[in-house]
Amino acid sequence: MHKRCSGIQGSLQVASPTFRCKQCMRTEQNGGGVQDGNTVDCGNDIVLERVGKFCYLGDMLNADGGVDSAVVARIRCGWNKFRELAPILTHKGASLIVTGKVYESCVRSAMIYGSETWAVKTEHIQRLSRTEMRMIRWMCGVSVKERRSNEELRRRLGVAAIADVMRRNRLRWFGHVERKDDEDWVKRCTGLQVSGVRRKGRPRKTWGEVVGEDMSELGLDRGDAEDRAWWKLSVEKTANPGAPGKGP
Repeated sequence: MHKRCSGIQGSLQVASPTFRCKQCMRTEQNGGGVQDGNTVDCGNDIVLERVGKFCYLGDMLNADGGVDSAVVARIRCGWNKFRELAPILTHKGASLIVTGKVYESCVRSAMIYGSETWAVKTEHIQRLSRTEMRMIRWMCGVSVKERRSNEELRRRLGVAAIADVMRRNRLRWFGHVERKDDEDWVKRCTGLQVSGVRRKGRPRKTWGEVVGEDMSELGLDRGDAEDRAWWKLSVEKTANPGAPGKGP
């Protein structure tokens, strides 16, 4: 538990039996509470380390509110799952349609887990898209030099673009939250306003702004989410251009 603050290289077994962690010694001398901004005293002899990011239910949470770490972690999970299933996904005799279904169910689902709540920026979408296209070209056995379009390769596998799937999942989750009772704590959290002085420069992009852009692109309104059937049909068109639209 002291490896991070001990400065010891390699196994902790090489440490002296009389080793005392400097960080813990400072905590004892200061009598608990917040110590040098690194620990928080929660009472009942519970002291937690203050970190810049941590994993919660498979999603990485950052102290600054960004999703950079979450995107990196999910891409890493996607590659791990892809390599685990590589004998199936890259088998030349397998049907590409079946391969695409396996990819959607096992690899892409791991890569975009928790993305419904991400306040993604363009650079995040581009990074995920590049990762997906590397996987798709590998599954199709096509190199970049062959200059096949991304749309053609996705059509071979029968999969939609990862950006469209993420937009569909975001709007689907937004619809669920919007139809909740106004007193529901999840719905109340979506309208929280952070107090304090805003830093100079362009403000950080929020999840609400991302959803607003999604609805504007599809011609949807917040009130449309109350009609569950209509909202579902409209959102499905995001990742399925052939889905039916609203009737007359």
